[in-house]
Amino acid sequence: MFQAATEPLVSLALLAVELDMVAQRLRLTIEESWDGHGAVRAAFFTLGGTDFVVTHHEGDPPGTCVWVWKSGPVDPAERMALLLAALGVGDEAVSYSTWGVGTDPSRLPATWGRGGVMRRPVESHERFWQSFRKRTGMYVSPVTFHGVTDYLNGYDHGCGGAFLNGFRQWLADRYEVGPNLVWWAQVVQVVFPEGRPSDPWADEQHHQAVAGTLTLLEEYFQHLSDQDGTPPQTD
Repeated sequence: MFQAATEPLVSLALLAVELDMVAQRLRLTIEESWDGHGAVRAAFFTLGGTDFVVTHHEGDPPGTCVWVWKSGPVDPAERMALLLAALGVGDEAVSYSTWGVGTDPSRLPATWGRGGVMRRPVESHERFWQSFRKRTGMYVSPVTFHGVTDYLNGYDHGCGGAFLNGFRQWLADRYEVGPNLVWWAQVVQVVFPEGRPSDPWADEQHHQAVAGTLTLLEEYFQHLSDQDGTPPQTD
């Protein structure tokens, strides 16, 4: 796919939004191919005169890489604003972005840095959690138990396990569920004490499990806050 491009691509951003959700929101067709990094899924589209490519490589953590051709608007901030508006998400969905010649620094979000591909924004897990809890559908679509747990696992993996550190043991101690289980299996035991529902789950069962997951995590984070008086933070 990339070899067929008439102009070279430049990296624009990494979004903390899954490629399938981006494609669904923008009604894109995802193509599958290979490049020097292995299997890749990608979609091509144009917004406001800028040609975009969104990709995800096999084995990468959850998220979407955003690329643009070198032609089109110069200001990366304008490109990002255009894309975020089309997706219906805010700056918090940007893990990092780029900017360069032609960018007005006063128009950049405070979390975006300078010089090539940027480091991840300095943002507390608490801020992410409050956004995810209140606007889950912005991150996961459709909102199912498996989609929510997969996204949270990906976020936890991306921050080195700091987000969910201790959650599994806390569930085992607090609710007396198997300490040998992964945390999402423990959640199922708590939410459905009479036994896991048979597959496929009905919509109301997904709703119950998602609500239970969010409630348990909120309870766990409150427990941590009560212990040390501060919410969990990134480095």
